[in-house]
Amino acid sequence: MLANLGSLFADKFRKIIPDSFIFALILTFITGILGMIIIDDISLLAIIKAWYKGFWDLLQFSMQMVLILVTGYAIAISGPAVKAIDILASKIKKPVMVYIIVVFMGGIFVLISWGFIVLTAVLARELAVRVKKVDYRLLTACVYVSFLPWHGGLSGSIPLTMNTPNNFLIESGIVTSTIPTSLTLASNMNIICGMALLITLPVLMILLIPGDDKILSFDDLREGDLQEKEMNIAEEAEALKLPGKNISDILNNSLVIQFLISLAGLWYIIWHFSERGFDLNLNIMNFIFIIIGLLCHKTPARYAVAMKRSCSNVSGIILQFPFYAGIMGIMIYTGLGKVISDWIVGFASVTTFPFISLMIGGIMNIFIPSGGGEWAVVGPTVMESAQTLGASLPPDELAKFLARSSMAAAYGDAWTNMIQPFWTLTFLPVVAKGIKMQARDIMGYTFIALIWSGIIFAVCVSFLPV
Repeated sequence: MLANLGSLFADKFRKIIPDSFIFALILTFITGILGMIIIDDISLLAIIKAWYKGFWDLLQFSMQMVLILVTGYAIAISGPAVKAIDILASKIKKPVMVYIIVVFMGGIFVLISWGFIVLTAVLARELAVRVKKVDYRLLTACVYVSFLPWHGGLSGSIPLTMNTPNNFLIESGIVTSTIPTSLTLASNMNIICGMALLITLPVLMILLIPGDDKILSFDDLREGDLQEKEMNIAEEAEALKLPGKNISDILNNSLVIQFLISLAGLWYIIWHFSERGFDLNLNIMNFIFIIIGLLCHKTPARYAVAMKRSCSNVSGIILQFPFYAGIMGIMIYTGLGKVISDWIVGFASVTTFPFISLMIGGIMNIFIPSGGGEWAVVGPTVMESAQTLGASLPPDELAKFLARSSMAAAYGDAWTNMIQPFWTLTFLPVVAKGIKMQARDIMGYTFIALIWSGIIFAVCVSFLPV
């Protein structure tokens, strides 16, 4: 029954979900119209000015996000990662295990870094080539569904922001100190929530497997003849060498230079965590991935090739991020985001606020599919409201309440990705290379995952202890 429902939703969503860039443009119009309706005495020019101002507000954050993706992808296509994926893929023989492994391992990958969704994409494609009778559209949906735990992982932008000294909420005086990751990422609530997703989502996707007569495999969807075996990183780096011996090639392919730089990077990483404890933020995460990438690829020439390949996958993000930043600008500079958040918060109490924070995060993510960008809009309202509602709590309980409220917004951001196609841009270039497939082909399946994960998130933020 659930498989039939999944097929029904998949068919419907293919007809109504546009390309992710068109989605961004439509949301821009909707946000502008909402501003005209909701904000008193505001002109169209004022909204356009706010849109333009916001266009450039996320350049630093955009670069951080791009770096997480490309450095994660560079690791994913390194020799050690390819060998690990090959070993794992060689053990899987049954179609049902393909779905299970992709969702479960993908969840593990994104808990380490959301950029590692590319690892999941590489794994899914490799399994689809090897194992027959796997529905490639559902398998691609599994890749996106595996993204759901990410904001409770080590690269979660909201908990990392809240643990960053002098973050924008501290500078504005809304909170007085950082919220340690021991109360967010390492909390009982987050651990149990992550485990619930890792265990139940593979089961859900198995229940969505279509009948044999409706399965469209990798071979069914590919366009023309694909060159399944392309030149690997080492081979391409070798092909770039000039004939004979020369200084430039010796430097380009030096193991010593890259090793010494990597050693210096490792030294800093060890110092960072020994001095600051479990202090994770976007900058240190990116730095870790760069150093790991350098070690995995061994030489500057190989790492340069890997980064060139990685950067080919970020065109959609680079194009669309400014438009979502523009939407964020309308939300911030016209006051629309605060009005919407305040209206939702008006129904809150200490008991219900975490659930409401989840809803705020989920709704805003449709318009601003960036955890950090969204938090810039709703973070002040969420934290200020949590401070007010929890004013009578003891200091340690207030700290836990603030942590719960911020994580609820983080979960909301991850939750509604299942109906927001923007982040499919991170993995579709991998899984859809030479394949007739678009984001709309998987959104029906991910919509069902949205319903189920929403239940899990709501229960966790409402009832589980921090």
